[in-house]
Amino acid sequence: MGSSGGIQIPNRLPLLLSHEGVLLPGSTVRFSVDSPRNMQLVSQRLLKGTSLKSTIIGVIPNTRDPGQDIDDLPALHKYAPSAAVALKLLQVTSYFHSPHLFLVINLAIIPCIQIGTAGVAVQVVGSNWPKPHYTLLITGLCRFSVTSLLKERPFVLAEVEQLDKLEQYMTPSTHSVSAEDGELGELSQRFYQAAVQLLGMLDMSVPVVAKFRRLLDSLPRETLPDVVASMIRTSNKEKLQVLDAVSLEERFKKALPLLNKQIEGLKLLQKTRKINPDNEKRVTDISYIFLQPLFPGRQFNLEDEDEDEDGDDTASLERKVHNANMPDAALKVCRKELKRLKKMPQSMPEYALTRNYLDLMVELPWSKSTKDCLDIRAARTLLDNDHYAMDKLKKRVVEYLAVRQLKTSLKGPILCFVGPPGVGKTSVGRSVARTLGREFHRIALGGVCDQSDIRGHRRTYVGSMPGRIINGLKTVGVNNPVFLLDEVDKLGKSLQGDPAAALLEVLDPEQNHSFTDHYLNVAFDLSQVLFIATANTTATIPPALLDRMEVLQVPGYTQEEKVEIAHRHLIPNQLEQHGLTPQQLHIPQDTTQAIISSYTREAGVRSLERKIGAICRAVAVKVAEGQRLDFKGLAHVDKAAPPEMPIVIDHIALKDILGQPLFELEVSERLTLPGVALGLAWTPLGGEIMFVEASRTEGEGQLTLTGQLGDVMKESAHLAISWLRANAKTYQITNSSDPLEGTDIHLHFPAGAVTKDGPSAGVTIVTCLASLFSGRLVRSDVAMTGEITLRGLVLPVGGIKDKVLAAHRAGVRRVILPKRNEKDLEELPANVRADLDFVMAANLDEVLNASIDGGFPGPSGSLTHSQLTSKL
Repeated sequence: MGSSGGIQIPNRLPLLLSHEGVLLPGSTVRFSVDSPRNMQLVSQRLLKGTSLKSTIIGVIPNTRDPGQDIDDLPALHKYAPSAAVALKLLQVTSYFHSPHLFLVINLAIIPCIQIGTAGVAVQVVGSNWPKPHYTLLITGLCRFSVTSLLKERPFVLAEVEQLDKLEQYMTPSTHSVSAEDGELGELSQRFYQAAVQLLGMLDMSVPVVAKFRRLLDSLPRETLPDVVASMIRTSNKEKLQVLDAVSLEERFKKALPLLNKQIEGLKLLQKTRKINPDNEKRVTDISYIFLQPLFPGRQFNLEDEDEDEDGDDTASLERKVHNANMPDAALKVCRKELKRLKKMPQSMPEYALTRNYLDLMVELPWSKSTKDCLDIRAARTLLDNDHYAMDKLKKRVVEYLAVRQLKTSLKGPILCFVGPPGVGKTSVGRSVARTLGREFHRIALGGVCDQSDIRGHRRTYVGSMPGRIINGLKTVGVNNPVFLLDEVDKLGKSLQGDPAAALLEVLDPEQNHSFTDHYLNVAFDLSQVLFIATANTTATIPPALLDRMEVLQVPGYTQEEKVEIAHRHLIPNQLEQHGLTPQQLHIPQDTTQAIISSYTREAGVRSLERKIGAICRAVAVKVAEGQRLDFKGLAHVDKAAPPEMPIVIDHIALKDILGQPLFELEVSERLTLPGVALGLAWTPLGGEIMFVEASRTEGEGQLTLTGQLGDVMKESAHLAISWLRANAKTYQITNSSDPLEGTDIHLHFPAGAVTKDGPSAGVTIVTCLASLFSGRLVRSDVAMTGEITLRGLVLPVGGIKDKVLAAHRAGVRRVILPKRNEKDLEELPANVRADLDFVMAANLDEVLNASIDGGFPGPSGSLTHSQLTSKL
């Protein structure tokens, strides 16, 4: 390589044809190699070579369409014996930029001259994803021209002529262009001054700016156009112009306008910052816009105007890691990943994965939190304004605020609101967050059957991402939000794991201070997060998970509470959503009561809100048409006459808008024959009334059960039959000792499409069968619930409040409950307790006496004192 003329490159070089960028002498660029010819060059020349000479290659910039395959290159020859071959070479030259390409169409030798850059490959990295390719890190040495092409396979080999002095790019030179060199010296001085001016406008703390400063002071003036053009923001076309400038004077003339353009752009940005301070950016960020980092192994694509300013800047990312105030364990992991990122080429798949991981780590709120609003009076006022009733939930929130005033380091409680749909569990969680002044985030868990949704995926998997807990923290930006885990009772289970088991660590106050997401693989403190879970029932929640939560029951509303909620919240909201005002529409309270009793039968208020919305839409049509509602389904034809304001919705208008009533009081109508009784059932949707019907025919003493009954309810029916057969003669139910002798019994539970199960129908079945066998009617205003035993005892059951509210909605006046459920009556509203007559029964003879019309005889054939008292 050495010669008397100085350091020389080999006169034969393999050519790397690339359309990814332009390599200038003195710059370092990363190239991705995936075409067969270039792959052969790497594998046969760079990887197998043992000397420094084998690592020197020529880089030819390719400005053709990137979609055209380089391997379409036809056979190249050193000589062209005819004009036809010359024309073929003319076609070949479309692969290269062509300012200096010329062809002489004759029988003489046809030179093919091309300007390129000789470079040394300092790093070679191979990968098979997404397809086989190599990534080369090449440092430019000097310019060369192609004098002839020697061969095309397995890679292109050409004879070249060196155009630049190699020494000036490798070591500081004692000779440099000076002001005495005429026009060239003047251009050199202007270029240097412009470079110094650009540096003065940038932040010297940025590594690339500091490197620019060192290069400006150490390199000879004749190398500055190439070095500066490779660092500032320029397009490939502009770099090609600098590369093609073989003359030093021409090179200065090509590079100086590019430098001046960057200076003008910076001045414009600085003026914009002064005019609009709200959009002010740090000068550090501007430095990254206008300078390309020349760190070894990095090449930034600044051709895209919309690219993020901090997109691939590891220095900026390192500052973010330092300023994130993360724990020592997390900081150690981030620093380790940053070191790997700096050594990793962008084309590798792991680069994007590592960058995404670090971006997530710096965005997590390791130490950011909001200050709680601890004003108890203000909290009570806000909760009362947002929600009517729900005294138990409001009391629990106020208790939390009071304890937080006394102890600032209190861990966040883990609450579980259990109740039927539409009672406001989710909206209460949102109100709690607003009361505390915290951020709110809802996580829907219904149907989730993969534990990775909670814990995240490990980063070894393609498409891995953090779990919903960590992603929610990233979204809210603080470490003490209110997290609402909605529908926690509807979690699934699959081959991908059990998400309910993954929640055990999240919802355990003794463990969640070091929750480890699989994606992060470092501990995150969740102890300050206020978790609120919602569920319709606790039956489907695993016991271990239920044990970690403080369960607060949210029962359904009474009719009076629904009326109040409708006039406080629902009607104003619907008026606003439909563009109406109270001066245009008025719904009286008796109309609201009619909607609740005749058009909705639910524990919550969702259907009620939909019915109110239907009324608003009907009135909006009349208001928009300018017609007068006459409550008979008609409207005056005179469209010029405005409707009377406000439009009052009475029972006639209600029927006209909503149609015929959907629900009627059918209790008294259905209890007109013996063998019918009214029971109370609990469902996840709230309490419901349940009719039990029985009939008998001649037969062989068989029992038939219909109505989609579960095993527990079937067992209750058999228990009732056994008790009646054993006590038929004692209670004078039938004249025969065996009521089933020569008789078949059919028990039916209406609404056969609905599955029914549970032990609480035992007393209802006994009453129904006793009425059937004795021929006496069951009182039409009585409903009952309770589990039975073979000895005739009545055992306690659950869901008392929901069941009693269902009876109250249905117009029942007497409710028979187990004696041991008397304590549950304290949870009922005062107006409900005043409207209903409660009979607390300890055994079945008390149940029969209170439910059968006219009383039921006791074992002795007469009414006992307790039965007389109950009857009175």
